[in-house]
Amino acid sequence: MVTNYAQTIAYPAPGSRPSRNGLEVLQPHVIVLFGATGDLSRRKLLPGLAHLALSALAPDIQVIGTSLEDYTEDSFREFARQAVTEFTHHPLSDEQWTQFAQRLTYVPQSAGPDGLGDAVRLAEERLGGEVGRLHYMSVPPAAAPAVINTLREANLVERSRVVMEKPFGTDLRSAILLNDQVHETFRERQIFRIDHFLGKEAAQNILAFRFANGLFEPIWNRNFIDHVQIDIPETLGLDRRAGFYEATGAYKDMVVTHLFQVLAFVAMEPPTALEPRAISEEKNKVFRSMLPLNPNDVVRGQYAGYRDEEGVARDSDTETFIALKAGIDNWRWAGVPFYCRTGKRMAEGQRIISIAFKEAPKSMFPGGSGVGASGPDHLTFDLADESKVSLSFYGKRPGPGMKLDKLSMQFSTQETDRAGDVLEAYERLIMDAMRDDHTLFTTAEGIESLWERSEPLLQNPPPVKPYAPGSWGPNAIHQLVAPHAWRLPFERVWRTRRS
Repeated sequence: MVTNYAQTIAYPAPGSRPSRNGLEVLQPHVIVLFGATGDLSRRKLLPGLAHLALSALAPDIQVIGTSLEDYTEDSFREFARQAVTEFTHHPLSDEQWTQFAQRLTYVPQSAGPDGLGDAVRLAEERLGGEVGRLHYMSVPPAAAPAVINTLREANLVERSRVVMEKPFGTDLRSAILLNDQVHETFRERQIFRIDHFLGKEAAQNILAFRFANGLFEPIWNRNFIDHVQIDIPETLGLDRRAGFYEATGAYKDMVVTHLFQVLAFVAMEPPTALEPRAISEEKNKVFRSMLPLNPNDVVRGQYAGYRDEEGVARDSDTETFIALKAGIDNWRWAGVPFYCRTGKRMAEGQRIISIAFKEAPKSMFPGGSGVGASGPDHLTFDLADESKVSLSFYGKRPGPGMKLDKLSMQFSTQETDRAGDVLEAYERLIMDAMRDDHTLFTTAEGIESLWERSEPLLQNPPPVKPYAPGSWGPNAIHQLVAPHAWRLPFERVWRTRRS
């Protein structure tokens, strides 16, 4: 089921573990964090684990960090404290930090499988009783087989679940090879391929809007929807990740692992139940129904100055921007284009899904009335941390005559009295993995289907086109989306709640 953790988040007194608002109380867990000194760990995982460990949300946990650095336990705890102080959404008092620090240990990779195994068993003794194991692989895909071998040699496979970070391969062949290597040690039901976009409140709200409302469910098909846009521009550049990005690019980094996963939530058929297996199957049906990507329907871009970045080849053909048109060959979506766009160093950082509805006939309205002047009606989901939804439509302008303006109704989680209950995406997904809930994770079949549909593009990519940093990408994006227009940049800003 899609888990709802809504409750007032309050840190319990030391030594107490209150009930979790009706959710089943989980067994204690040892969480082994591979890549514990990396950027993802610093920005998201350590702050998220600190919040979970001290709140009433998670079971009792012990966190074991491991990486290539020869940190001592004290120096790793200092690293973690700096990370939590800088990036947490839930500031900790000195007393609360001390409580979390007592749950943190560190084992350098130089200690080998035996050192890691000993640390896990010691942590399990501290927790007592039946203990689960969650291994979080915050490492590059190339390092995944070595981590799997370490876990096998350390006898840490039993009672374990493994969280894997993207990308899951770089093409169909590498994805199959990676899945085969992991399956030699872990069964598929033990593997959680993470996409933090699906952990966002707004992404899950798509399911609620689609399937819980008689207003939207009957019109969610090709008869009423004209096209869909999934638009994730970023203002950030490489952020010291040139080595990773040169070998990956925008398509492999963002589209396969993020944008297409969101697309599946938009396009899937109603599952038989809101439970993991049923939802995963419907998502996989979407991936199987996707048409192979046509390179003629793809615009690849590279921002000016990218080749001058440290670690980037001077003749690099890596795309820092990509826009494409995808199609789904089934009854519900035949003929409806899905436009995806993402890139680095763009004008704004946004994360939106925009559903454009077909326009009504205009014959009854006089010329100059304004009907059609602002494009079709849109249902827009903002996937930013402050979850927002907007529905735009035409309405009459007050006064004499028949003049129409584009109006909108908007909703934000910040407008509710449960705004403080929103979990950060990684926190939610770590909780789901401990609960053995695969709803928001990707399967081996799903990821291999996407790489198979990607083969024409990967084998024959169009040349990259330059674009200026701070722009919306190469000019060719307008021909790609014609006769439609890109929803971003917005003509109107989101409304904010008045105090």
